[in-house]
Amino acid sequence: MSITDDLPRFTALSARLTGFDEVTLEATGLTGTHRAVAAEQLGAERYARLLRELGEREPGEHELGEPGDAMDGELREAARAVTHLWYTGSWPGPPPFVVSPRAYAEGLVWKAAGLKAPATEPGGYGSWAEAGDPPRPGDAVGGNVR
Repeated sequence: MSITDDLPRFTALSARLTGFDEVTLEATGLTGTHRAVAAEQLGAERYARLLRELGEREPGEHELGEPGDAMDGELREAARAVTHLWYTGSWPGPPPFVVSPRAYAEGLVWKAAGLKAPATEPGGYGSWAEAGDPPRPGDAVGGNVR
């Protein structure tokens, strides 16, 4: 399978690894970027194995995080690296690196915490002292925290 044909499989795997749905991941605008980074850093063979062995779940199979002995150390490290990439916008290495400022700002860690990434939105001098907007019912990530 060509790397250009596997974006839906990578997105489904990423949703399974991160706990965020595919729509949320796609809304970051980084699925293609993260797929390319993962494929390059893991290498073709390990990347294909990750997609093959963890990407699609059979009916009745446990959620990721419960595969137990079925996942060896190499596959577990690859899954952790992809999860780290989504949550932080950086590849854990070696050598570790930030993918881009946008990847950092769109990191799932901020969404999970209901925050905006520090220094990614203009606030102006003293903005840290202002109260943010209170969360409203139905807000996916809370209020406008500054």
